Amino acid sequence: MQPNNINIAVWFELPVTDFARAVTFYQNIFGFEIVTMELAGLKQGLFPHDEKSLVSGAIVCGMDYKPSKDGSMVYLNGGDDLSNVLAKVSTAGGSVLLPKTHLGEEIGYIAHFLDSEGNRVGLHSMQ
Repeated sequence: MQPNNINIAVWFELPVTDFARAVTFYQNIFGFEIVTMELAGLKQGLFPHDEKSLVSGAIVCGMDYKPSKDGSMVYLNGGDDLSNVLAKVSTAGGSVLLPKTHLGEEIGYIAHFLDSEGNRVGLHSMQ
């Protein structure tokens, strides 16, 4: 397997303390349904994906999972224009840490927010 033929990231988990609040937060800012389930003692809220998706993730509550703004950061797809998602962050219970920032024509735009649980999360879009 050559490095150019793989995705190094395959799964991510966003730790939360108030599972219902976190599910509501992400559903409100993205406008999609999060499927919830319990697996191995963990509450999980699955982000939408299909069989062609190479990377996906979940909101996870349980065991030693602790939200943090200081650790690894995941960038979520901000859609056609991340401004649409970013505009909903404050009213959903989060806060914007880095406003929409242009990184170049080939890279697009990023932004950072603090979610309802205290996780620093990134957004990316090409516009």
